[in-house]
Amino acid sequence: MKQPLTGAMLSGIIGAAWADDISFDKIKLDTGYSEGEVIAIMRRNLKPKSFALWRKRVSGQKSKHEKRSKLLARDIE
Repeated sequence: MKQPLTGAMLSGIIGAAWADDISFDKIKLDTGYSEGEVIAIMRRNLKPKSFALWRKRVSGQKSKHEKRSKLLARDIE
């Protein structure tokens, strides 16, 4: 169940979304917010240029997408 967004929760979600080692799956487990919802939160709360930089950065990161990372690791084996 999702918790209502407080200032601290919002700050935590944004920080986790920026972190390289925290996947969207982990964010969902901790907060209840899905990848799409995190993207929407980021879009609403970041400046347009910051949001564009974040999306570009996250789109190229395998670590943000645990399922994709696991699939790639399986394909390599």
